[in-house]
Amino acid sequence: MKQLVEDIAKALVDSPDEVVVRELQGEQITVLELRVAPGDLGKVIGKQGRTARCIRTLLGAASMKLNRRFTLEILE
Repeated sequence: MKQLVEDIAKALVDSPDEVVVRELQGEQITVLELRVAPGDLGKVIGKQGRTARCIRTLLGAASMKLNRRFTLEILE
């Protein structure tokens, strides 16, 4: 899942080498923290949060197969 989010983010931003995804394991939920360059933050979030919502939807669909919950946090 970490690799999926990282690949999607790298495809969206101008500086893909600054994309960092950190995975925090919890008991029932795994939090994926996405950090990008400040200039690329708007590209990852999208207009009215549409791009971020789509990435979260993909995470939800993929997590059903793994029987694990994943959430995405986009950090500044």
